[in-house]
Amino acid sequence: MNALQEKKQLRQQRKAEKARQKEERYYLASQWTLMARKLSQHKLARVSLVILGIFYFVALFGDFFAPYSLTAYDPSYKDVGPTKIHLYHEGEYIGPFVYKLTMQRDPETYKKIFTEDTSEPCKIQFFVQGEEYNFLGLFKTGLHLFGAENDAKVMLFGSDSMGRDMFSRIILGSQISLTIPFAGTFISFILGLLIGSASGYFGGKLDAIVQRIIEVLNSLPSIPLWMALSAAIPPEVTVVQKYLLITVILSLIGWTGLARVVRGKFMSLKNEDFVMAAKLAGVTDFKIIMKHLVPGFMSYLIVNLTLGIPGMIIGETSMSFLGLGIQSPATSWGVLLKDAQNISNIANYPWRLIPLIFVVIAVLAFNFLGDGIRDAADPYK
Repeated sequence: MNALQEKKQLRQQRKAEKARQKEERYYLASQWTLMARKLSQHKLARVSLVILGIFYFVALFGDFFAPYSLTAYDPSYKDVGPTKIHLYHEGEYIGPFVYKLTMQRDPETYKKIFTEDTSEPCKIQFFVQGEEYNFLGLFKTGLHLFGAENDAKVMLFGSDSMGRDMFSRIILGSQISLTIPFAGTFISFILGLLIGSASGYFGGKLDAIVQRIIEVLNSLPSIPLWMALSAAIPPEVTVVQKYLLITVILSLIGWTGLARVVRGKFMSLKNEDFVMAAKLAGVTDFKIIMKHLVPGFMSYLIVNLTLGIPGMIIGETSMSFLGLGIQSPATSWGVLLKDAQNISNIANYPWRLIPLIFVVIAVLAFNFLGDGIRDAADPYK
C-alpha cells in the first residue's frame, strides 16, 4: 500500500509541477506569445490563415499548378463549360479521365453545343510535361501538376471566348491580384505611420498643414482619379508595370485614414509620464516615437495592415473591371470578371463568374484574420 501511495503522490506532484510551469510560462510570456495563443483559439482566423496559405502557395507555384499558360488557346474550345471528370468507362473503373469534345450548332438558336465523344477515354495523368516556363525565375521546366493524354483538354472551370482555360487563368491571375496589393498597402502603412506620428507628436503648424492636406486628398473622387492616372501613364510601359504604377500612386494618397488615427493616439500619449521621463533623460524625439509610443498601439497597426490588403484587392479588381488596371494578355481576377459584366454572357456562360468566388473568399479570409488578430491583441478579452 505504501508503494501505491508513493506512486500516487509522485503523479500528483508531477501534475502540480506541470501546472505550475504552465502558469509560470503564461505569466512570463511576451505580448506576442500571448497574442499567438489567443489567435490560435480563434476558429475563423485559423481557417482563414489556412485558406490564405493555400492561395499564396498555389500562386507562388502557379505555373506548375496551371495546366496551360496565359497565351495557350484552342479556337475549337471557345466558351466550353467545365470539363466533366469521369471514373467509369462502359461500366469499368479506369480512374479519372475525360472525353474529347465535338462541337455542333443548334439549328434553331445557332448556339454552340458541345458533346462528349465517348468512344475513347483520355486518362488524366499527374506530373506531366507541357509548355515550358521559368520555375521561380531559376530554371526552365515543362512539368505541370496534371494533364490529359491524347491532347485532350482538361478545363476544370471551362474556357473563355478565345478558348483559354479559365482554371489556369484564375491561378496565374492570383499572382497579381494577391501580391501587388501588398506593395500599395505597405506604402500606405509606412506613410500613414510616419506622417501621422509627426503630426500628432510635434503638433503646431506641422499638424495644421498635414490635416489640410488630408482633407484635400479625402475630397478627391476615386473613379475619376483612377481614370486620370490611367491616362497619364505613358503607353509604352507594360500592362503589369502600368498597374503597379497606379497602385503606388494610389497608395501615396491612401494613407490619410491611418495617419489620423495615429495622430490621435500620439496626442493622447505624448503627455504621459513615461514620455516626459524619456525627454528629461535626453532621449531623441525619433527614439521616443519608435521605441516608446509606436509599440503602445502596435496591435492596432498590425490589424490595420491586415485589413488594408483586402481593400487593395477590391481596388485592383474594380480597376481591372473598369478597364483601368491590368489588361490582356496579362490577367488578374478583375480582368477575368470584366467578361462577366454582360448579362447575356452570365446567362449563357455562368462559369465566367467563378473568379468572383475567389475574390470573395480572399477578402473574407483577410477580414476574418484581421478580426482574429484584433481580438488577440485586445487586452480586455
